[in-house]
Amino acid sequence: MDMDDDLPRSSTDPLAMLVKQDLDPFSVDELDARIALLKGEIDRCESRKKFAMSHRASADDLFRKG
Repeated sequence: MDMDDDLPRSSTDPLAMLVKQDLDPFSVDELDARIALLKGEIDRCESRKKFAMSHRASADDLFRKG
């Protein structure tokens, strides 16, 4: 973990802007669409995390053998 991970995100960071967005104007259908999109993004992040963890484990194994 980088030391910068604990710093507040920039106000222009897309995630920071997303969580600050007012949800009141959204209809139920719009909220459902937003939830589906966010679930897809969660899946994408989890897949990337699994790949990164596997890649890291492979690199660790390679350097332990050497």
